[in-house]
Amino acid sequence: MEGTESRSGTVSSAVADWSLVFWTLCSVILPVLITLWCSFQRSRRQVLIRDIFRKSKHDWHYTDLFGQPSYCCVCAQHILQGAFCSCCGLRVSEGCLKKADQLFLCKEIMMRSNGGAHSSMPHHWIRGNVPLCSCCMICKQQCGTQPKLCDYRCVWCQYTVHDECMMDCLKTEECTFGEFRDLIIPPYYLSTINQMRKDKRTNYEKVVPYCRKHWMPVIILANTRSGNNMGETLLGEFKILLNPVQVFDLSKIAPAKALQLCTLLPCNAVRVLVCGGDGTVGWVLDAIDEMKIKGQERYIPQVAILPLGTGNDLSNTLGWGAGYAGEVPVEQILRNVMEADGIKLDRWKVQVTNKGYYNLRKPKVFTMNNYFSIGPDALMALNFHAHREKTPSLFSSRIINKAVYFFYGTKDCLVQECKDLNKKVELELDGERIKLPSLEGIIVLNIGYWGGGCRLWEGMGDEPYPLARHDDGLLEVVGVHGSFHCAQIQVKLANPVRLGQAHTVRLILKSSKMPMQVDGEPWAQGPCTVTITHKTHALMLYHSGEQTDDEASSMSEQDHMREQTDEDV
Repeated sequence: MEGTESRSGTVSSAVADWSLVFWTLCSVILPVLITLWCSFQRSRRQVLIRDIFRKSKHDWHYTDLFGQPSYCCVCAQHILQGAFCSCCGLRVSEGCLKKADQLFLCKEIMMRSNGGAHSSMPHHWIRGNVPLCSCCMICKQQCGTQPKLCDYRCVWCQYTVHDECMMDCLKTEECTFGEFRDLIIPPYYLSTINQMRKDKRTNYEKVVPYCRKHWMPVIILANTRSGNNMGETLLGEFKILLNPVQVFDLSKIAPAKALQLCTLLPCNAVRVLVCGGDGTVGWVLDAIDEMKIKGQERYIPQVAILPLGTGNDLSNTLGWGAGYAGEVPVEQILRNVMEADGIKLDRWKVQVTNKGYYNLRKPKVFTMNNYFSIGPDALMALNFHAHREKTPSLFSSRIINKAVYFFYGTKDCLVQECKDLNKKVELELDGERIKLPSLEGIIVLNIGYWGGGCRLWEGMGDEPYPLARHDDGLLEVVGVHGSFHCAQIQVKLANPVRLGQAHTVRLILKSSKMPMQVDGEPWAQGPCTVTITHKTHALMLYHSGEQTDDEASSMSEQDHMREQTDEDV
């Protein structure tokens, strides 16, 4: 009996052990299998969604959470996540994507040809998800107040109408294109131009009366990789308000190719809004110079700036601000572009010729819009760029970028890598040799702002000096004693060492290697000769918004600049 009991106890113990092992394995393996299954289903779903996106005529984007209460345009159900079209504004749940493609047309960038010329088009109404605080064009009462899919919005003029105010006549009524009619390229204009090209006619000016008298079509060029990564959001908002054919992502298409749209539009009428940093603006201006070389001067556009970079000194000089973080609605930005005044901006050729009898390389040639420098600020830029190339993912915020600049500036205050610069270089202004005091850096300015918002030439503003302008063919040349001196100038506790103004600047680096930069693009340079001469003018747009205390000292300069522009016109 005892043997039987011991055997049964051993068997039950083994069963219990195996049962524990089994359930332990289930508790480990089952979540893994569920996770793998969910991952497979998610990837399969993403492949299907991408396939729908690729085949669709809508510009679909998927979001995990809509920014405002949203309803599916197909099933009318409330949705937290789903797809939205960045061109027409449709919002649908994931399961209704295919139906939405079949039921709703997206914005037409070009009207279908019916054998005749068009000079108008009807409204294109989309039901539901109207903008907050929008008013009905019929009764003038607020739309979209009910918690359901309701009311209509025209994707072109952005007018909204209540369900009960919608009449049959509105569905066929001619669309006026709303507030931004003077900036939008109408689809019927492009269809007419397309027909003219087929007929080998190029007198596009005759088509302008089909649109309007004061037409100034705008082209949006956005760099989605600039500064605070707002470019992607801005692209969608501009596509909603304008014709999507006017909006370009510079990470996918080069400015030179995008600007060829200007050749299909009236001469001297096009305005370009560059969304990016000063480097992006320089890239676009280089593409405009290429248009001049191709003989397309009459199609040259005027350029406005929406500052998305880190420094944004050119944008600040032209009145567009020191940085954009979404605080101003896109509609107001377009109004500013319409109201902006045309001015000229000097562009300069910077030629760097290496020294040495056996040097067979061609001189390096740059185009300068903002400034050239040698010394501590160029060293900070060089260290910053080296750090950003190693870990680009860290530099996605304007605040982080400025913090890194501050770190390297503080480091240079202690190390002083650029000391005794005056013993290593010779400076000539318009052929005249300048005797240099003890310096660590030399900066050649074309614009009023430098170093992320500092008016360097003016300094503290307590000394008389000739005014600095960016359209007079003159460069301002200053010296700094080091990184700490630069910081003092930025907070108006010190003045720069003003070395003079000149039409031509020549700088000779006699020995050693020194950091240099042109418009924020730095490099380490050995013995060389740097020659800066005038290259051309760029047509820019100046926004005369509210002035800050820093700008008060340059009021007379801006007034004189506008007077000079009016005389030129």
